[in-house]
Amino acid sequence: MSRYGVLIVDDSAFMRRAVSLLFEKDPDFFIVGMARTGAEAIEKIKRFKPDVVTMDVEMPEMDGIAALEHIMKDHPVPVVMLSTVTSEGAEATLTALQLGAVDFFPKSSLIKDPAEPKTIGDFLMRVKSAAQARLPLRNKAASASETAEAKTKSSPASVDLLIIGCSTGGPSAIQSILPRFTPDFPAGIVVVQHMPPGFTKPLADRFDTLCQLKVKEAEEGDIVMPGIIYIAPAGYQTLFRKTSDGKTRLNIVADESKWYKPSVDVTIHSASSIYRDRLLAVILTGMGTDGVLGCQEVKRHRGHVIVEAEESCIVYGMPKAVYEAGYADRQVALPHIYREILSYV
Repeated sequence: MSRYGVLIVDDSAFMRRAVSLLFEKDPDFFIVGMARTGAEAIEKIKRFKPDVVTMDVEMPEMDGIAALEHIMKDHPVPVVMLSTVTSEGAEATLTALQLGAVDFFPKSSLIKDPAEPKTIGDFLMRVKSAAQARLPLRNKAASASETAEAKTKSSPASVDLLIIGCSTGGPSAIQSILPRFTPDFPAGIVVVQHMPPGFTKPLADRFDTLCQLKVKEAEEGDIVMPGIIYIAPAGYQTLFRKTSDGKTRLNIVADESKWYKPSVDVTIHSASSIYRDRLLAVILTGMGTDGVLGCQEVKRHRGHVIVEAEESCIVYGMPKAVYEAGYADRQVALPHIYREILSYV
């Protein structure tokens, strides 16, 4: 079995040691080196050629964001950012994901005393996935033909709701899709991205500046309607309920029974009984199998499922699970998913 060489980058000697101890307890990892600045990280990546890098954001001389730009341009390697759960930390993390970081993990959860075994296990599993990941494809602008098709298609919509589910690599993947939707897109859109609390609101705010449609973090009672992209809030489950006036509203609930909050399975399962054959689920890059049970329900109600093809996935986990379970109608690479969505509306 392969072992993964890790470079740990952090200006704090305490943090470098704390993270190294986690890796030393896992036989799948070995530490190739440590760096305390972004500039030092770049030099050690060239010298030691690690399989994966853990990178702090705030460092002297050259911070993690500046270092990441250099790394992805000149010496591409999978990078997992260690982020702080603050508004500034969330913004920096989203910038890092946009620049090509594979994943991120809240720094504070790694230095709790005592650290939760479940949290540590999740961290190590995600770094392993990052080490095995394909590096992100550069986002492509919408083609003229796709944009024209979106604007000129006049047949009645066959889908009333689009749900996009994703995890590792998701922010960069949805950035290649969401800005393409035009104001006349006839279906509601809900995005379920695995993220810890504190990150989905900045994600929604960032996409609101990039997209032609309004983008917001979903709130209790929101009416699902075309023209708005709802980002499922982290730490909760996003459900659907039909009201007496015939409208569909979002129901945001706490749920400690699921590891993922939000869960793609939970959201899709809730929508499938309401939207039935007028529901389209799209499963993008991500670690694990979240989405399989939801897509099973979609197909039971004669709805539609698209999954991202392995060739473009950063982590071919969630789409693979749905595809191998036999619930995918189509499997296509990321640059073609927007066109596939249009074929259903």
